[in-house]
Amino acid sequence: MDGGGSSNMTLAFELEALKQLANPEAVFSDARSWSEYVGVISERPTYVVTNFTRKKRIRQDFFSGPRGREESLDNVKDQFQTDRHVFVGQGEADEALAEAADWEFLPIDTAAEAAGWALATEEEEDEAADVERRDDWP
Repeated sequence: MDGGGSSNMTLAFELEALKQLANPEAVFSDARSWSEYVGVISERPTYVVTNFTRKKRIRQDFFSGPRGREESLDNVKDQFQTDRHVFVGQGEADEALAEAADWEFLPIDTAAEAAGWALATEEEEDEAADVERRDDWP
């Protein structure tokens, strides 16, 4: 995917959009070649994001933590002052969130097509959902 001619970009993936990719680790690796910072935003509890990224071997520069998604995007934008801030998500709610936080919005299917990333099959999506489950968490 072309970052618009500048690697001075912060790229945030919505966790549910990231789960739609066949190989999130490879996607993050690729995105690092044309983005300054790459991370995950979610309304899910921090341990869910951490568990997913650890099992998928994703090294993120930031994550949403115990805040709402809009507050997270605001904080990331304040912390990582790059030329562009792009939010990769899915659906109208994510698009509205990006607009409210003054981020560019890119649908996951459009991003995947432009970057040559493979989307997950239903079986792979089910496996990603299994990653969320933790037997040792209350």
